[in-house]
Amino acid sequence: MQDIEALAAALQRVRRHSGLTYRELAEQAHYSHAHLVRAASGNRLPTWEVTAAFLTGCGVAADLLPVWRRHWESASRDPQDIVELLQTTETLEDLGSALSALARPRSLRALEQLTGIPRATIQAWFQGTRLARRDRLDHLVHAVGATRTERAAVAQALDRLSSGRYRAARAA
Repeated sequence: MQDIEALAAALQRVRRHSGLTYRELAEQAHYSHAHLVRAASGNRLPTWEVTAAFLTGCGVAADLLPVWRRHWESASRDPQDIVELLQTTETLEDLGSALSALARPRSLRALEQLTGIPRATIQAWFQGTRLARRDRLDHLVHAVGATRTERAAVAQALDRLSSGRYRAARAA
């Protein structure tokens, strides 16, 4: 929820900086006044389309939208869902799905640059075809900015899988 509130606060600052009222912004963004007020309320995450229209309507340059998209994607990641995924991990595929969600929206190339871990290795972890060593996985998890709760859930899932207390990967 903090990420959603932070994104909403940033949208509010952009609108104030633009000098537009919500009604004026509605004309520019082609969304209703009420819709844009809700987008900046912080109660729920607006869609990317609404966010982009809000920003464009406020005069944010198109070349800055990818940066905003990353902020929006970060806000869209629900840490509680990731922790739940990790707590119910039974296979390497489950762990890979949770790790992929945790690292979202970064590309394999970006993760390689961030961590120094080869893309092929990270991809194998995400696909559930290779079990990660604890030190390397800890490095990745810290690098993507995982919360303390997420890091603990990753460690517990890795412990379960490393001890052999997991089922073989489900057939594709």
